[in-house]
Amino acid sequence: MKLPDVDRLYSEKERSLTDFLQLYNANLPLTFKRASAPLLVEFKDTHADAFKGGEVWSLDLHRKKVMDWLSSRPV
Repeated sequence: MKLPDVDRLYSEKERSLTDFLQLYNANLPLTFKRASAPLLVEFKDTHADAFKGGEVWSLDLHRKKVMDWLSSRPV
């Protein structure tokens, strides 16, 4: 019997904006821009197609996109 992939389940878990924000900023290298709730709301408004499930966030679907988006924004 194959055991469940715990890392995949953790990454794909649906989360609130607050939970995603906390997990996104956790263990982020110091050179990376930090996210904030207002920035994530702006990201969600700008990338509405990535939120077909409504207010649901996941590390699997959104972390890399948020990271790229934040790094492309002016300081």
